Amino acid sequence: MKLLIADDELLTREGLASSLDWESMGIHQIFQADDGLRALHIAKLQEPDIILSDIRMPRMNGIELVEKLTELLPDTSIIFMSGYSDKEYLKAAIKLKAIDYVEKPLNPEEVQKTVAEAIRRRQQVLRSRQNEDLLSMETESNLALLLTKPYRDHCGEIEALSRELSLRLSPESGFVTYIVKLRTEEPISVLIKGIRENLKGFLKNFHMNSVYIRMHAVHHVFHVFGEGGAPSAAVLSSIDFFFKEQFRPFGLFVMSRGDTVNGIARAYHSYASAVVAIQNSFFFHAGTLLTSEDTGGGYTFAAEGPAGLENDTGSFAEALEAKDQNRCQSFLDGLHQKYYKNYGMLPNQIKDAYYRLFNALNDCRQKWKLSADSAGTDSSESIIEYLENCFTYEELHHTLEERTRLMFQRLELSVPEDNVIFLIKEYIAKHYGSDLLSIKEISDYVHLSASYVCTYFKNQTGQTLNQYLTEYRMEKAMRLLEDARNQIADISAKVGYSNGNYFSKSFKKFTGLTPSKYREKMLG
Repeated sequence: MKLLIADDELLTREGLASSLDWESMGIHQIFQADDGLRALHIAKLQEPDIILSDIRMPRMNGIELVEKLTELLPDTSIIFMSGYSDKEYLKAAIKLKAIDYVEKPLNPEEVQKTVAEAIRRRQQVLRSRQNEDLLSMETESNLALLLTKPYRDHCGEIEALSRELSLRLSPESGFVTYIVKLRTEEPISVLIKGIRENLKGFLKNFHMNSVYIRMHAVHHVFHVFGEGGAPSAAVLSSIDFFFKEQFRPFGLFVMSRGDTVNGIARAYHSYASAVVAIQNSFFFHAGTLLTSEDTGGGYTFAAEGPAGLENDTGSFAEALEAKDQNRCQSFLDGLHQKYYKNYGMLPNQIKDAYYRLFNALNDCRQKWKLSADSAGTDSSESIIEYLENCFTYEELHHTLEERTRLMFQRLELSVPEDNVIFLIKEYIAKHYGSDLLSIKEISDYVHLSASYVCTYFKNQTGQTLNQYLTEYRMEKAMRLLEDARNQIADISAKVGYSNGNYFSKSFKKFTGLTPSKYREKMLG
């Protein structure tokens, strides 16, 4: 808490500042003013929680100071320091509800007791204010949720909540809905609360307001409205820029803006058009803001549909079988041109198509006995997991291009690998995440004894089977650590370690760094 001491006597100010253990009372900052005018200036800048003020001061007395601060800092506690002859001033103070006072000459114990009581009341006010804010935020969220549904079905509830929030909404009120989709599902309520507060302050410049609701973990819905009708193009442009700047620190995001409408009864239309636009956002770069105009007003499904996508898979597989890298790249270039900024497909349709393309790539890799790639797309399960987390089409397409390029690179440099060694490595690639994976399990898979498998693997590769397995798991862990969304405890289990401490020790032995230090180094 902050304390301001206002008194024209230096000895009084310095004596108060040094005679009590303010830190133990919860006062961490102390300011001093030598007259009422200076105290007013400091109070405006620092917003102290408690003001300990003399009544008689040059340029502006204590009563005048409190009168000036009544509206500016209504919750600040005022304690007057007064002499016996200041009774008339104290009567005025009582009328201002500033009834705390200590008599001069000051008794440190009395000052401490009075300030402690003021702190208690101040904390009570803050708790009450926080509860009010939480209730208001909950009411706002309820209203925001109802505005994502047709008005006719919830008009009574919407009007009741609007009155509760003292929102004046009329048929002339302008509405527009923004939806921001984040990649992360992390609990970021504190950061979003800051954005909500910043938005309200920003919208005041345009005599507008907003309500907010978080939906489906990653979608953040803001209904923006004002009494002066639909916002102008210039105002919308300013709000667009505000949202982009506010969400930039969150990493990857896409945005949509619904149609501008007049009247609360049509607010749902703005939301619905924003939903269509955000669904199309998969096909655009991260950071893009889309409107219904950008996306053609909705989905117009491609005539070729899934059949065309199956033909794409066949063409790619044929080029791979022919080991024709130029043909594969030409195919991928055409695919990108065909589906980037595409309004005729749903994201899941494209992901299904790319699932088949990744599988075609892996089929050839296995046929040619090439080592598994490092992108985590070396099995059907890992491909599905990757596709679920893929945020944009650009990211998806780039990964397929990169995997294709690396496979041809390995093909060019590869030396035909012994079939047994290939099968062992392939089995490890598929089962390294199991903490029960053992040499016996691997040897059973290749129909050889455990002792023979160990000797054979060492002779063929120059390293023991356990060394290879540990190295494989550590490399997987390193890549998972480079993605901040993965919790270290989850990574440990994903790479086959049921004991987190043992994983940390093994990781440090392999890399020289603990998992947390490695992540700090990689993420800067």
